[in-house]
Amino acid sequence: MTEYHYTNLPNAPVAEADVLILPVPLEQTVSYKPGAGRAAYSVLEVSDQVEYYEDDVGWCPTKHMKVCVLPGFEPEDQLTGIDYQNRLYDHVAALPGDNLFIAIGGEHAVTPALVRARLPEPGWILHLDAHADLRAKFHGDPWSHATPIHHLLGYGHRVVQCGIRSFFEGEAVRIANDPMITCYRDRELQKPKVWQQLMDDIASFSGPGYLTIDMDGFDPALVPGVGTPQPGGLSWFQGLDIIEALFANPNIDLRGMDIVELAHDVHHVSEMTAAKLLQKAMSFWGRSKGYPNRPETGSQMSVDYD
Repeated sequence: MTEYHYTNLPNAPVAEADVLILPVPLEQTVSYKPGAGRAAYSVLEVSDQVEYYEDDVGWCPTKHMKVCVLPGFEPEDQLTGIDYQNRLYDHVAALPGDNLFIAIGGEHAVTPALVRARLPEPGWILHLDAHADLRAKFHGDPWSHATPIHHLLGYGHRVVQCGIRSFFEGEAVRIANDPMITCYRDRELQKPKVWQQLMDDIASFSGPGYLTIDMDGFDPALVPGVGTPQPGGLSWFQGLDIIEALFANPNIDLRGMDIVELAHDVHHVSEMTAAKLLQKAMSFWGRSKGYPNRPETGSQMSVDYD
């Protein structure tokens, strides 16, 4: 199996890694544009074009943090449905927990197993997406890319959704009536008052939680390479403001995150956006944990570069 890297840095031993990146190239229930499986790796391939210096915090995260890209999760027996979910759960639950865990999809169908492994107790979920993903089934499949948030609610989590602009009538009814769902629709977020409500909501999070980012939550002018694009969407800086606000909250215990639902983009703009998002998440998380003040013993220090 090909060994992948983040920005061509050597992979640290799993037990020593501050950041664990797991490609999860699931592509089984895609309903429109194909390519989700390959995207899990293409994000890492383009990451060598990401500079080490992160300009928002003003440091090089990988000078201070060790990164490990794990082998992609690809069961040889071609599991589907609940069998795939359970195998992925077992795989992720066995990983060390004291790190920033980032999964790269693959379909959004991977999220329930990831959350179950990293967040076994009820907590909060911050969900960026164009779609509500609240279907109990889609095309007869309960483990579709259209059902992950339905499952997360079933696990007892509170869900805050951002950028939503495409949903089924039954999903709209559920959003209106389920107190465990707070949905910030995309068009409403263009209003300063509603945007501030979202920022205040994120600032009020406490305890354990998980961040799931479906890349179609962004404007398709920015990220055209997604499985089910929708007009509208979050701008790059809106997305960064949401993520930075989350990591700036000292009261949360982030158990992990995922970036999902990319499809092949011939210009590689979509993959590059996801790779840059990886860097931003690492930087904001590292700052929240005090890594800029720690010794420079990260992955970057073992390579020559100019």
